[in-house]
Amino acid sequence: MKHMPSQYLALGTTKIWGEACTLGDIFWRHGRYKQAVELYECALAGYEKALGVDHPRTLTTVHNMAVMFDNQGQYEKALQWYERALARYEKTFGVDHPHTLTTVHCMAAVFDNQGQYAKSLEWYERALAGREKALRVDHPHTLTTVHSMALVFDKQGQYEKALEWYTRALAGREKALGVDHPHTLNTIHNMAFVFGHQGQYEKALEWYERALAGMKKALGVDHPDTLNTVHNMAIVFDHQGQYEKALEWYERALAGQEKALGVGHPDTLTTVHNMALVFGNQGHYEKALEWNERVLAGYEKALGIDHPHTLTAVHSMASVFDKQGQCEKALEWYERALAEYKKALGVDHPNTLSTVNNMAFAFDKQGQYEKALEWYERALAGREKALGVDHPHTQDTLRGLINLYQRVGQTEQAQSLHARLYAPQSPRN
Repeated sequence: MKHMPSQYLALGTTKIWGEACTLGDIFWRHGRYKQAVELYECALAGYEKALGVDHPRTLTTVHNMAVMFDNQGQYEKALQWYERALARYEKTFGVDHPHTLTTVHCMAAVFDNQGQYAKSLEWYERALAGREKALRVDHPHTLTTVHSMALVFDKQGQYEKALEWYTRALAGREKALGVDHPHTLNTIHNMAFVFGHQGQYEKALEWYERALAGMKKALGVDHPDTLNTVHNMAIVFDHQGQYEKALEWYERALAGQEKALGVGHPDTLTTVHNMALVFGNQGHYEKALEWNERVLAGYEKALGIDHPHTLTAVHSMASVFDKQGQCEKALEWYERALAEYKKALGVDHPNTLSTVNNMAFAFDKQGQYEKALEWYERALAGREKALGVDHPHTQDTLRGLINLYQRVGQTEQAQSLHARLYAPQSPRN
C-alpha cells in the first residue's frame, strides 16, 4: 500500500489500524473512494484478528466499507457489506440499537440509489419506527429518516407528499437543532428542489436564497453545502431559459469547488457537467461536447468507467450528438450508456429507462418508426412499473408515443393513450 505500507499495519497495534481508518476517512471526504477502501480493508483485517468480528470498531469498519462501495456506485456490493454489518449489529447490540438502525437507514438509501423506491421506503419506515421507539420522534437521527423519505417521494414524482414530509422534518429540525443548523438548512434546500420539480421556479429560488443565506452564515461561502446550493440555483435559471445567468452561477460554484474540493472531485465534475448541458441548451454543441469530454475523463479517473455518474456523462454525449442531428453517433453512445446502466443499475432503474426513452426519440427522428414504437413501448412499460403511471417521466414517454402514433396515422392508438394521459390521477396513500 502506498499510503500506509502493509509492514506497518502488520505491527499489530490498534493505534495503527485506527490511523488507517482516519486516513481512510480523509480520502473519503475528498472523494478518493478507492484509496479509502484500501485503507479500511487493512484496518478491518487487523481489527478482526485483534479484537474479533463482533467488536464495535470492527463493525464500524465493515459499515464504512459499505458506505465506500455505495459512493462508488457498487450498490450490490454495498448491500452485501451492509447486510454483514446489520447481522452482527443485531447479534451484538439488538435490533433497536442506534448502530443497527443506522445500518437499516443506509440500506434504504442504497435501494433509493438503485431506483427501488418502494423497497427504499419500506426500509426507511423500519428505521423510522425503530428510531422513534429508541430515540424519540424529534431526535436528529429520526428526523434524518423523515427527511430521506421525503427525498424518495420527490423522486417518485409525489411532490405534495415530499413537501409534507420535508415540512415535518423542517419543523422538527428547527425545534431540535435551531434554524441555522446545517441539517435544518439542508431541508430548506431540498424543499426548494421540490418546488423546482413542480415548475414553481420563483418559489424555488426564494427557498434556495433562504438556504444560501443560512449556509453562508453557518458554514462559510466556500463550504461544499453552500456551493451545492449555488449550483442548484444555477439549475433553476437553466430551467427558466436564463442560460447566461445559469452559467454565471455555475461558474461561481465551480470556482469554489475547485478551490475547496479540487478539480477532480465528483462534485466539481458535476458542475462542469451541468455547464455542458447549458451549452447544449444554447446550441453551442461543440463546446458542450468539449465540456462533456472533460467530465467523462474526470469521472472515469475518479469513479471508474461503470459508475452511474460516468454513465450519465456518456448519456449526455449521446444527447448532444442527437441535437446535432448525428443520429447514428447518438445511438452508438446511447447503446454504450444503456449496456453499462443495465449492468450497473438494472433494467428498471430510472436512468436506464431514460436512455431507452431517448433511443426511441432518436429512432423517431431518423424516421425508423417501427423501431421507435418498440423502444417507446419498452420505456413506457418500464417507467410505469418503476415510477408509476402518474410520474412526469412516464407521462413524457406517453406523449412521445402519442405523437408518433399520430404521425404514422394510427389514430385509434393515439386517442387511447391520450385518454390515459389525461385521465384522473391515481389516488396515492
